[in-house]
Amino acid sequence: MIEYVDAPPEVRQVYDDIMAIRQTDYINNFWKALAHDPVTLRRTWESIKQIMGPGGALDPLTKEMLYIAVSVTNQCGYCIASHTSAARKGGMTNEMFGELMAVVGMANETNKLVTGYQVEIDERFKNK
Repeated sequence: MIEYVDAPPEVRQVYDDIMAIRQTDYINNFWKALAHDPVTLRRTWESIKQIMGPGGALDPLTKEMLYIAVSVTNQCGYCIASHTSAARKGGMTNEMFGELMAVVGMANETNKLVTGYQVEIDERFKNK
């Protein structure tokens, strides 16, 4: 992990932007790990800002909840913790989290059933 005090200038620049955008004095371990490759660090941060930032058709809480759903499905404990924290800060309640987990569980269950049974897609669902 590359701490702020040990970071080269190009990494500090990204760290400073992360802290400014997120209004925090904390750099989490994900960014500290990526800092070993400053090009990947910057590219990933720029993409996160673009995709997860305000603006677009989805509100920030919806984006965070989608990130949680994908992270649960991919079994990324770090991402689950990080984005659950962000979603809670954005207004996600315990009830919303519970319902989200129910949807994730149901979607994963039915996805596996469809895959196992090799169900063909209905014509009326295509190109809609």
